[in-house]
Amino acid sequence: MSLSGTLEVALTPSSRLRLWPGTLRARIFLILLAGLAVAYGLSFSVLYAERYMSAKAVMLGTLENDVATSIAVLDRLPPSQRAPLLDRLSRGNYRFVLGPGEAGVPATSDKAAEIGAKLEDAAGPQFPLRIEMIPGEEQRYQAHLTLSDGAPLTIDITPRGVMPVAEWLPYVFAVQMLLIIACTWLAVRQAIRPLGHLAAAADALDPTRKSGPMSESGPSEVAHAARAFNAMQGRIAHYLEERVQILAAISHDLQTPLARMRLRADLADDSPEKTKLLSDLGEIERLVQDGIAYARSAHGNAEKPARIDLASFIESLCYDYQDTGRPVSLVSLVNGTAYTRPHALRRILSNLLDNALKFAGAAELAVERGSAGIVLTVMDRGPGIPDTQLEAAMQPFFRLEGSRNRETGGSGLGLAIAQQLTAALGGRLRLYNREGGGLAAEIRLP
Repeated sequence: MSLSGTLEVALTPSSRLRLWPGTLRARIFLILLAGLAVAYGLSFSVLYAERYMSAKAVMLGTLENDVATSIAVLDRLPPSQRAPLLDRLSRGNYRFVLGPGEAGVPATSDKAAEIGAKLEDAAGPQFPLRIEMIPGEEQRYQAHLTLSDGAPLTIDITPRGVMPVAEWLPYVFAVQMLLIIACTWLAVRQAIRPLGHLAAAADALDPTRKSGPMSESGPSEVAHAARAFNAMQGRIAHYLEERVQILAAISHDLQTPLARMRLRADLADDSPEKTKLLSDLGEIERLVQDGIAYARSAHGNAEKPARIDLASFIESLCYDYQDTGRPVSLVSLVNGTAYTRPHALRRILSNLLDNALKFAGAAELAVERGSAGIVLTVMDRGPGIPDTQLEAAMQPFFRLEGSRNRETGGSGLGLAIAQQLTAALGGRLRLYNREGGGLAAEIRLP
């Protein structure tokens, strides 16, 4: 396999996606940081290049003037007085040597040509020179010329940095990069925070709970999105309330004709058809009552909250079931008081206990005090509910049993009423299957 084929296999689409962060916050942060870093790097490079060219021009101009003066001085002095003056005429990047210098090779680089041109301008046509490169680890050039009396003169040149970098410059650069990172992070945080608030509000949106509107402050785009979200939340609440009102109205209006039908059936002669008719009317009445109860549960906050003795309340509920011969046992109980709506709480527990008795024949009730409130759990050892249908089981008119028989499947409103009333109390209802078989309905109340 070729190298390109190996790279194609290694950089699969999934691996390329993993290199790119998944959150919008991280993506915007990287884009802004990369852009600012590149812009800062370009500005720094342009400034450095401009300073380099300026310093180089100054250095070469100084070199030309100093060398011209030095050559003129050495040429006018007697040979015996030239040697003591060499050190005073030398500079950091070049020095004068009396004699032919070292053997070198022709210098062909651009830098050598630039230095040679400046030296030729400094020496003038009176002192023709040639420039050579001296082999070695350090870059060195030597320019050879002959003074007026025939004495050879060598200019030994060691190019140095034209603009030394200060020791504190890297620290300043690091601080500036940290400032860029901090400012970028702050800008991204301020820009993404409204999206986080919008996502949190959308995630917390629950038609069964009364929640306040989302704050409409901030930039115009954020305020517009918040207003649209609040309007959507209002429309959803209105549609749900309208649906519940229709259900309540239909259920209420059905009571009058059902009462007339039952009265007429009671006046009829005894017969198998009369018994069946009365049974069907009873089933319809129960369905109507469940519909009214579900509609009322949507407005469970109509009942005033009160402080109750929790242990007495739970024991009374269990004794009522036990007095009618239905096996409801109390597994655990905590003492103390609870501030809640007692009628709504009784309806919730009754629906869950009735559901457990219907499908399992027996029910257990456990009451515990958790870190955030009270936890009430109704348990049974019935067939349970498939995990994929636990959430759907709390929807109105949902039945796991497909025969539509009320004796086995019910009306499909018991769990929905319990779920709505629990939400009205500020709590949460959760269903889960028990280990060893059976279902548990857990109510968490503040």
